[in-house]
Amino acid sequence: MLTRVLGDAAQRQLADTRAVLADLRETLALASVTDTDAKTVAVAASQLDDVFLLVVVGEFNAGKSAFVNALIGERLLDEGVTPTTSRIHLLRYGDQPSTEVTSSGVRGVAAPLELLRDIHIVDTPGTNAIIREHEQLTTDFVPRSDLVLFVTSADRPFTETERAFLETIRDWGKKILLVVNKVDIFEQPQQLDEVLTFVRDAATRLLGVTPEIFPVSARLAWRAKHGEPSAWLASGFEPLERYVRETLDDDSRFRLKLANPLGVADALARRYHAVADERVSLLADDVHGLGDVERQLALYREDLGRGFELRMTAIEKVLLEMEARGHQYFEDTLRIARVFDLMNGARIQREFEDRVVADAPQQVERRVTDLIDWLVEQDFAQWQAVTERLAAKQRDHGERVVKSAEIGSFSADRARLLGSVGREAQRVVDTYDRRRESQAIADSARVAVAATAAAGAGAVGVGAIVTAAATTAAADVTGIVMAGVLAAVGFLILPARRRQARTDLRTKMTDLRERLVSALRGEFERAQERSGHRLTDAIAPYARFVRAEQTRWVDLQTRLSGIRSRVAALLAAVQT
Repeated sequence: MLTRVLGDAAQRQLADTRAVLADLRETLALASVTDTDAKTVAVAASQLDDVFLLVVVGEFNAGKSAFVNALIGERLLDEGVTPTTSRIHLLRYGDQPSTEVTSSGVRGVAAPLELLRDIHIVDTPGTNAIIREHEQLTTDFVPRSDLVLFVTSADRPFTETERAFLETIRDWGKKILLVVNKVDIFEQPQQLDEVLTFVRDAATRLLGVTPEIFPVSARLAWRAKHGEPSAWLASGFEPLERYVRETLDDDSRFRLKLANPLGVADALARRYHAVADERVSLLADDVHGLGDVERQLALYREDLGRGFELRMTAIEKVLLEMEARGHQYFEDTLRIARVFDLMNGARIQREFEDRVVADAPQQVERRVTDLIDWLVEQDFAQWQAVTERLAAKQRDHGERVVKSAEIGSFSADRARLLGSVGREAQRVVDTYDRRRESQAIADSARVAVAATAAAGAGAVGVGAIVTAAATTAAADVTGIVMAGVLAAVGFLILPARRRQARTDLRTKMTDLRERLVSALRGEFERAQERSGHRLTDAIAPYARFVRAEQTRWVDLQTRLSGIRSRVAALLAAVQT
């Protein structure tokens, strides 16, 4: 059809049509379209090189086969009051009459008829055929048509099934002619006028434009062409054949030939653009949900940081109070009046431990334990919050799937990832062992503090490490006192030794406090980081899927929008 010599403008239109179909095919491949739709694009592109295809559709018993036979003037198709057309018939030109059935089930009929040189005619099974696969054949063949003749019967015009099928044809952007057959049943002209008005109004409402309507009698046309010429005028075939002969000239067929695949392209681009819109909207909600989780984690870290600082302040307060008691102890102890007591190092050390150290290690131990328990509870609460959010997302996903017919594996992939992430989060919640988690953090904290405080790694707890450090401080104080007592200048150096003891104690306690706080802070920050990683790792597959799919479908949105604009421009140029 389109291999003939074309003008420059027509050549450009043809090239642009091929290009937009190629781009659509490539774009739809990225969208994981159905096999049927992918095949439809391929077929539409290949038909640019085929003969003009006129497809006849309608309900069975509307007289489609009789109409086609009357149009071509030969009885190539069976006729009857039952669904006689059980398969698609393709009528084409041939020097000798022949019949063959293709692998796809199409029955090809060749005949030496001039009309069939430039136009192939397709007769389809009835759209309301009892055998449903016949209707499917008709539905699948419509996208291949260049022009559709929709045949309805004058005795039951424009039925509900015809309306539904015509709407399908409209969505493919096809050029449609309406043929009202069997008009010879009417005895009065006004009866025919009423039927034509009804069909015209109904078709205009459905299609948005008023189609050309041809009232005919295939029976009278056949008789007129086979020995009864007086029936020709009453058959109504003259206007129809004139349209086919004059209106469907080379230029008109060329325009319709291009409009056919462009209509298919527009229908598919529009359909998948709607799918892309829906998925982008759905994914935007997912991205927002992931953002909520990330914001929730950020707030969790902020809250954890504030709570940690408050609890560390309480621990530092215990050590500061111990240091204050030490200073007071030196004021009370390093005096001339207690010179003989100062000679007893063991006694001085016991007093230091009783008055200065006192229950500080136990208080530190309790506060550290409280800190660990609090951290574990915060971690567990965070997992519960994520689990509840994922469960709500799964429920919402189910409702959205029910409301929309999604194409491809997108819905299944999304549901699977949501389910697996939700199950993992729920598993963590269900198997969360607070005692084990607390013990793990406590052990790590003890090892860290022991390492930084130069205490024995075998200490039972953090409080034991504080005890060891404080005992060392007590021993140092004893050494300072003894040095002062045994010095050559005797009692005159006690005030200086008292200042030195206070300084040494402050240095010792400051170092212990800083080491303890640093070790605990480092350990708890690592525990917080581990918790955050566990959460982010749990939702990572779903997050990667959502963000990758969002990028993919936004890109498809853009590409499909561009294709639709190009198709609209080409259709406007072709139809002018």
